Amino acid sequence: MANIAIFINTPAQFHFYRNIADRLIKNGNEVIMLFRNYGETVQLAKEYGLNPVIFSNKAANAMQKITSFPKDLFSALRILKKFKPDLITGFGLYEGYSSLLTAAKSVVFNDSEPRSHRLLNLQYRLFMPFTDALITPSSFLDNLGNKQIRVNSYKELAYLHPNYYTPNDDIYEMLGLSKGDEYAILRFNAFDAVHDLQVSGFSSEQKLKLVETLSRYVEVFVSAEGKVPKKIERNLLNIPKRKIHDLLYHAKLFLTDTQTMATEAAILGTPTIRSNIFVHQKREMGNFFELERKYGLLFNIGDRDKAISLAEKLVTKRRLKEEWMRKKALFLKDKIDIVSFMTWFIDNYPKSCKEMIADPTIQFRFR
Repeated sequence: MANIAIFINTPAQFHFYRNIADRLIKNGNEVIMLFRNYGETVQLAKEYGLNPVIFSNKAANAMQKITSFPKDLFSALRILKKFKPDLITGFGLYEGYSSLLTAAKSVVFNDSEPRSHRLLNLQYRLFMPFTDALITPSSFLDNLGNKQIRVNSYKELAYLHPNYYTPNDDIYEMLGLSKGDEYAILRFNAFDAVHDLQVSGFSSEQKLKLVETLSRYVEVFVSAEGKVPKKIERNLLNIPKRKIHDLLYHAKLFLTDTQTMATEAAILGTPTIRSNIFVHQKREMGNFFELERKYGLLFNIGDRDKAISLAEKLVTKRRLKEEWMRKKALFLKDKIDIVSFMTWFIDNYPKSCKEMIADPTIQFRFR
């Protein structure tokens, strides 16, 4: 049994670790989650009944996140000094340095590839020397050396795999719809993360055009970080954060300029269009290639106007969801249960690491 510390920076990271943390606790480990007060992360944790331990408060901009790192690290170390972790896990930077300064082992999971942005590449260069093991999806295109362990899964399956997620149709009532009514979801990013510098999504004019076009056929709801044009404020969602996956599951179409939610919607079996600056460039990530080219669950379109045209075409198509559910079934058949794998890996580290290096196929016992 061990003391395990988990760093949580974003809602997706919380979702990834919440089932893993529950399993680790049931196995007799002591677990502490350290939260960065970013976006909807803390509110989401509270909706799941947690009293979040906060080590970092929201920065004003991406550059401030970089300059505040020493202060945040010191804050985390004060908490960890009392907890005395044996192993620290998370998605990168904080885990490596915290493990170095607490003599704990460091196991990092990350699905964002260094190729996607120069600042993300810099982050990897900073934390990899102090990381004991880096777990990535097998679709990961970048080769990060002998510490990298590839697994045939996605981080989103830690909370959206059928073993952990059962859709609830009460979302229709929350949206003011009748069960089975068709609707589309539009998600717009704020692009204020460190790796989002010089990255942008849909313009105000394109957001207006999207809502006006799709509203001819289905109800349209908007989820946005930051402000949206006044004309579409009435389309903004007002539901609990924990209901977002039910929202995505039942939608006829999801269109976004974000990364994680595009993957979430696709693997839930919802036709998804992802359109941002990363698409089909040298810095594109492997999971988006795989979801599009191998499974046909996702469309990656760099041109925003073409994305709007495709959205209109898809939303008018009959039996669209049935087609995507068949594709989803094939996807799930291929992938392993990442919660079971990560729990085993952390519980048995470092022996588990040696076993995976010796025989990577051992992961398939966690289907």
